[in-house]
Amino acid sequence: QVQLVESGGGLVQPGGSLRLSCEFSGSAFSDYTMTWHREAPGKRREEVAAITPAGKTEHDDSVKGRFTISRDNVKNTIYLQMNRLKPEDTAVYYCNAVKWVHAVQYDFWGQGTQVTVSS
Repeated sequence: QVQLVESGGGLVQPGGSLRLSCEFSGSAFSDYTMTWHREAPGKRREEVAAITPAGKTEHDDSVKGRFTISRDNVKNTIYLQMNRLKPEDTAVYYCNAVKWVHAVQYDFWGQGTQVTVSS
């Protein structure tokens, strides 16, 4: 069973930086596309960034140029480097692992880590 453990959240001032980590265990990390999602109070969960097993990345327009997703296939860990944070980035950030086998989707989530951007 896949397990995902996020860390690195906290309170930061506007304009500051944080790096989130998500450690993957329980299966073959290299089979999974990894994503970061976030959920702000009263809003739907939204995808922030994604990285394929080959390292191809995508970032939502709202974070493009400020956030960077990466993965370390030796440590089985993904990261989200967040720079120039804004109050609207405040949310619970979730790590997600997904793969497809014969059109069946296997989808796993971490417990989330709180990011608060406030002065």
